[in-house]
Amino acid sequence: MTPARRTQQERRDQASAALLKAAAELVVEEGVRAVTLARVGERAGYSRGLVTHHFGGKQALLEHLARTTQTGFVPGLDALPPGLDRLLRLIDGYLAQLSEPDVLSRAFLVLWAESMTAPDLAPIFRERDHAFRDDLRQEIVAGIAEGTVRADVDPDQIAVAVVGQLRGIALQCVLDPKAVELAGLRRCAGEAWKRALSF
Repeated sequence: MTPARRTQQERRDQASAALLKAAAELVVEEGVRAVTLARVGERAGYSRGLVTHHFGGKQALLEHLARTTQTGFVPGLDALPPGLDRLLRLIDGYLAQLSEPDVLSRAFLVLWAESMTAPDLAPIFRERDHAFRDDLRQEIVAGIAEGTVRADVDPDQIAVAVVGQLRGIALQCVLDPKAVELAGLRRCAGEAWKRALSF
């Protein structure tokens, strides 16, 4: 039996995924300066023209990479109602994903760190962090409304603190993975946030 022919959309999706993976590998191995459309196309087994066709240019490619790596990073959250439990599950799930980060996740962290000194990257990662903080803030607000989070906490400040903790731990995992014992850290972080936020 001959395999079914892939649709044009399936071929497009496969090419797009291969190009993003190639860009991520270059970022992880050599940093953002190593990412050129020609090198991405070559590494993925396609032409530079296909990279341009899919993404337009390097900036758009990096923006797409940043968004893709954060989409669905912690699976299973959609099944939970907003509030403290989902916030704690998000924190635990984020840390759990760090035990074996894939190349896309590692690329996100490298790009995030480089965005501090790269004017082209800074707006992308300001927007990503803003979206992350907003998601966390909504969980805290929902927790206050349901009575599982203390009413005197500041959702905006807690969101900043959680993002800082998670991104900081993630960077340490990339830089020196043997220095971070994630199983214990997951318990510690979850317990600390539960104590800090609940009654």
